[in-house]
Amino acid sequence: MKATSLFLALLPLFAVQSVWGQETKPAEDFKPSTLNQPGQQYPQVNSERYAKFRVVAPDAKEVSTSFRSVKLTKGDDGVWTGVSLTPLDEGFHYYHLTVDGGTFNDPGALNYYGSTRWESGIEIPAHDQDFYSVKVVPHGNVQQILFPSKSTNSTKTAYVYTPPGYDKDSSERFPVLYLQHGWGENEYAWWNQGRANLIMDNLIAEGKAKPFIVVMTYGMTNEGGRPGGGRGPGGTGAAVPGGAPGAAAPAPNAAAGGTAPAAAGGAQAATPPAGQRRPGGGMGANTAFETVMVDELIPYVDANFRTLSDQPNRGMAGLSMGGAETKFITLKRLDKFSHIGLFSGGIIAPADVENTAGFKDKVKVVFASCGSKENPGNINSNHDALEKIGIKNTAYVSPDTAHEFQTWRRSLHEFAPLLFQPGATIALTASASDSNAAKKTIRIKAGQSAPFKDSQGVVWDGEQGFVGGSTIDRDASTKIANTKDAGLYLTERYSMDSFSQKVANGKYIVKLHFAETFEGISGPGQRVFSYSVQGKDFKDFDVWVKAGGPNKAYVESVPVEITNGELCITFAPKVENPEINAIEIIPE
Repeated sequence: MKATSLFLALLPLFAVQSVWGQETKPAEDFKPSTLNQPGQQYPQVNSERYAKFRVVAPDAKEVSTSFRSVKLTKGDDGVWTGVSLTPLDEGFHYYHLTVDGGTFNDPGALNYYGSTRWESGIEIPAHDQDFYSVKVVPHGNVQQILFPSKSTNSTKTAYVYTPPGYDKDSSERFPVLYLQHGWGENEYAWWNQGRANLIMDNLIAEGKAKPFIVVMTYGMTNEGGRPGGGRGPGGTGAAVPGGAPGAAAPAPNAAAGGTAPAAAGGAQAATPPAGQRRPGGGMGANTAFETVMVDELIPYVDANFRTLSDQPNRGMAGLSMGGAETKFITLKRLDKFSHIGLFSGGIIAPADVENTAGFKDKVKVVFASCGSKENPGNINSNHDALEKIGIKNTAYVSPDTAHEFQTWRRSLHEFAPLLFQPGATIALTASASDSNAAKKTIRIKAGQSAPFKDSQGVVWDGEQGFVGGSTIDRDASTKIANTKDAGLYLTERYSMDSFSQKVANGKYIVKLHFAETFEGISGPGQRVFSYSVQGKDFKDFDVWVKAGGPNKAYVESVPVEITNGELCITFAPKVENPEINAIEIIPE
């Protein structure tokens, strides 16, 4: 077959009228992906999360990407072009090109190891990307180490994150988290694709996490071919033909990749439960990695870094198959590990607690998570089942994500603040298990990242929990009636899809703060939208009508009962986009 030259070049802006109507055509504000090769202009991403691709392959008969929502067409100049038909999910995605049946990387994109090969990568900017962004804060170091492995007769590689200030005080010692990648990935994944070091830097700078060391090594997950089999207990989703147990089908725009290549229908493989056999994996692979981890890597790290080397100061977590490895190893070796995190990697079920000697006494943190497009019902129901037997645990569901790194970045961000805290215990006391014990008032100021102090001296947290949309602020001199705190209504989130906030189960009053401050709205009926608070619907909501005109504060109070540990609000436009200024969540 004649060799086909692949490279990226400039692409004129274009509209695909056969696919998009005038009203739904993606915004023409495309910019090069932040993960492009130096100087390369494509692929590109716009403000609405659409992606644009361009491939020069004049002799090819067929060119496609592994994104199922992207269709490339060939122009008269031999250039294949296409824009995703739907917005892509936020965060990092692996992908590749297929040219006349052959698999190639996109020459315009940087490469990342996933699906047991170096895949192209694209980053879709996320509404909450601030928590893994590079900021002007003290930074830790990520260094490569080579450690001997007698059990495999080889020298193995790991990457070690040491927190800011590690080198300043030679007397200070730190706890350690061993953090594992998924199937098809390697020891690069967490600091490269996952940005674990930046997540830790920012949490430590904000005082939200205790400084600790993070060790990332290859989990011996990729030998022997792709995992297969049917669904087993404790998985995070429905079975996928040809996929792994617990695999969840991605959204229609998903790329083949994640932590495994695409299964039939383009679904992504996830991790089977710990201990379940599979081709190239199962008990044997887990046992071999247990030896490397416990008998070789941990002693090396303790000997070469200033660690707190006792069981209460050591944890393990992993994504997908790394979660299965975490469960397998930690439950066998509670003499070594006290903190357990499973990210799209199964659950610690009540039976695991009952069948593991010393669990209630030795384990300090139990954490399980997944994306909302996986199978959150399993995570949430298991959370409740553990609470019923007196085990405190955390279940986290990443909004609007599937079996990909945005889920796992968010999972680490939620997990890390729980680790190595003084007095941590999983045993629920009578008062702690009471749904009222952990309830607290939460106040969130939409539209700004900094906290806001109102006229009563009460501090409102900066914006968090919104999915989609943008923020805007009004002129500081704008007058707002019906309130003593005009500043509360001078920034807003608008055009958002949803809001979610983790809260203790129980009854609450949710107060939604609105004011119509947009100069483009001059009367009733010009901004009409709907929203739903924990299933309670408010249709055809008109801020102008409710408040009695512009620049007037209006507060909607909604009584709700939380039973799954999370408050959810959804928004839908009708005439103009929805907007909101602040949210209060007040326990009854």
